[in-house]
Amino acid sequence: MKAALFPGQGSQFIGMGKDLYDSNEHAKILFESAKDILGFDIVDVMHNGPEDQLKQTNVTQPAVFLHSLVALKSNAAEISFDVVAGHSLGEISALVAAECISFEQGLLLVKERAESMQEACEKTEGTMAAILGLEDEVVEGVCDGINAIVVAANYNCPGQLVISGSLAGIEKAVEQLKEKGARRALVLNVRGAFHSELMQPASERLAAQIENTDFLKPKVPIYQNVTSKAHTDPIEIKKNLLIQLTSPVKWSQSMKQMIADGVNSFVELGGNGKTLNGFVRRISKEFETSAFV
Repeated sequence: MKAALFPGQGSQFIGMGKDLYDSNEHAKILFESAKDILGFDIVDVMHNGPEDQLKQTNVTQPAVFLHSLVALKSNAAEISFDVVAGHSLGEISALVAAECISFEQGLLLVKERAESMQEACEKTEGTMAAILGLEDEVVEGVCDGINAIVVAANYNCPGQLVISGSLAGIEKAVEQLKEKGARRALVLNVRGAFHSELMQPASERLAAQIENTDFLKPKVPIYQNVTSKAHTDPIEIKKNLLIQLTSPVKWSQSMKQMIADGVNSFVELGGNGKTLNGFVRRISKEFETSAFV
């Protein structure tokens, strides 16, 4: 069985998708339609920067989504998959790939998600930190013991967990996790506490857009971040997509569940083509990995 994987925020880079835009007419059509839907020239920012603008949440998220779908549709003849999954934002890309929602509705969802998260970031002082070299349970225990908002946010792979919360909570957690023996405990250059309760205002705003989106039964199962399980029921998919903003991304658990369910090959679509495949290889090097960017 083969899984298609779609990256999330952080996988952007200047020049993303430019080769496809220049060489593939179908890709160019998708890029141009995105400009109309979003109301700004996202293609110019993706291809030429500036980097500061590309890093803004309300630009980054549609850029990453667009790059993934262009990579998929431009190479459709060479790509096959039996299940899908997406890391955080990438879950919406995966839903489009599975034909659960249309490209246009997916991009509108991403636009609302990105703008609502950007707004939440500006209203609250939060950040995130990457913790390397500790067991998940150790990191969770430290977070639970801190009298401030700080939670496990991204279970990326064994030995790599990203935490999220208030500035004070993250500062305390990083200090304590270093004392616990973390190989690295690095505060990330982000201005928001993604996948924590500080994203609740964004979740409330996104709810209306999700309700206005037509969800069909996907052509293949989608492993969702919130549960790490495969889903095909549109009602369950909608519910999980909404609470994802304030819940941890159980990526490592999702990959292990896929493998237990018989997946033995992974293709990463968009981003740098290395991040999600790298997480898979941290679980086991015996699986086939490939990428289209």
